[in-house]
Amino acid sequence: MLSWLNGLIDLPWWGYIVVALGLTHITIASVTIFLHRHQAHRALDLHPIPSHFFRFWLWLTTGMVTKEWASIHRKHHAKCESLEDPHSPQVLGIKKVFFEGAELYRAESKNKDTMEKYGHGTPDDWIERNVYSKHSVWGVVTMAVVNLLLFGVNGIWIWAVQMVWIPLTAAGIINGIGHYWGYRNFENEDASTNIVPWGILIGGEELHNNHHTFGTSAKLSNKWFEFDIGWMYIRILEMLGLAKVRRVAPAVRVLAPKPLADLDTLQAIIANRYEIASAYARQFKATVTAEVEVLRERMPNLPNPQLNPHSAMKRWLKQDRKDTPPHEQASLDALLAESKTLDTIYRMRQELTVLWERSSYTKEQLLKQLQDWCVRAEASGIEALRDFSLRLRSVELA
Repeated sequence: MLSWLNGLIDLPWWGYIVVALGLTHITIASVTIFLHRHQAHRALDLHPIPSHFFRFWLWLTTGMVTKEWASIHRKHHAKCESLEDPHSPQVLGIKKVFFEGAELYRAESKNKDTMEKYGHGTPDDWIERNVYSKHSVWGVVTMAVVNLLLFGVNGIWIWAVQMVWIPLTAAGIINGIGHYWGYRNFENEDASTNIVPWGILIGGEELHNNHHTFGTSAKLSNKWFEFDIGWMYIRILEMLGLAKVRRVAPAVRVLAPKPLADLDTLQAIIANRYEIASAYARQFKATVTAEVEVLRERMPNLPNPQLNPHSAMKRWLKQDRKDTPPHEQASLDALLAESKTLDTIYRMRQELTVLWERSSYTKEQLLKQLQDWCVRAEASGIEALRDFSLRLRSVELA
């Protein structure tokens, strides 16, 4: 009787914890590699062997249907932070998304319009129709039986951990906290954040701001200090001939400055606009600090004391004007009115927006605007602006 209670595999107490963490990590890897990067975004192709393994494993450990997951996630990107977003904490509140994320997922999975509009290209073979989708509950029941046989009574709590892992980490942490708290490398159009720079526990999904900025990239890390364990697994699969990366975030290389910016320069700026905007803000860090200190002496009571002018100005320089919250624009304008240098830096940054916003300008017209921008930047008398222009004239797509 005691042997049966221990199951077929008898482990020390810490061994069961290792098993639980190992099993849940396989599930996380399946979600980030198969459901997210492969199915929802087509950022990589998978060989049938790992593709079907991931599908089978997710059936056992989550009961999620591939078409439903991919559809809901695609809609989230298409309607991000709007009333149609299936799980935006900016709209529904952080408590709602964090604690009821799984319920929001189930409710949206019943929306036939979402499935029809966003569910294209997902698996539709015999086993998907007759087993994985039709009998999703069989998988989690099978997992419970296997855990019980292998680990005895300890298999019950291991199974329970497996069942709550994705609702907690994906639905709660990524969909909730990942749009509410953290740091941002890029000031894109939504509220996505990087929760921590080391994407290990949730397979790299912690780098959520990077993902929303470059949605079709198979690699979620961007800065040198960030780590995406899901990308490491993808590279291993690729070296084994079991995967092929289709897209990563565009990268630029810096050459010697060209006499004039050309179409290659323009293409690099447009393709990597968020990185260009981020680099622009970094370029003027010292200049902004010096100007703000001068303003503090002249204006002891800066507008909106709740805003730190240093960090706020860095964020405003990353953003297009339309993305700056209305309640901050008055504070921004007040600062610019007191500093010709800040006004010039900000105005020149906003002129760059014309290069990548949707418009009726031809490439030749945009190139002429870029060349004119560089001439004026280098004649501005602001050293950091001149240096940034020289850097712009040096970039092209890698």
